[in-house]
Amino acid sequence: MTSQGSAYGRFRRALERGNLQLVRAAAGELPTIRLDDALRVCLLIRDHDPDRYERAALRWVARFAVEARDATLADVQAAVAALARLPREPDEAMSQLQHLCLIHQLG
Repeated sequence: MTSQGSAYGRFRRALERGNLQLVRAAAGELPTIRLDDALRVCLLIRDHDPDRYERAALRWVARFAVEARDATLADVQAAVAALARLPREPDEAMSQLQHLCLIHQLG
């Protein structure tokens, strides 16, 4: 561990500050990123690199489909719909995505 803390600590601090460049650098040091953290990264990409948002959202949905072992097609469709709405209806979309993560115990 460096004097700046663990890689995950640096990642979380970069997320909290909303610094996409630092988030990407710190994420590269981690073996994996939790799905809820990956959703926060999607938000940063939406805000700071919108041309890459759709690709990030697709990756998130793919992970959700795999990691939520009891997810149904309806759950995956709801996740896709929420991520599609996220740029224009962020509060409602995030609420839906957080609910999906909660009911599937993804954190």
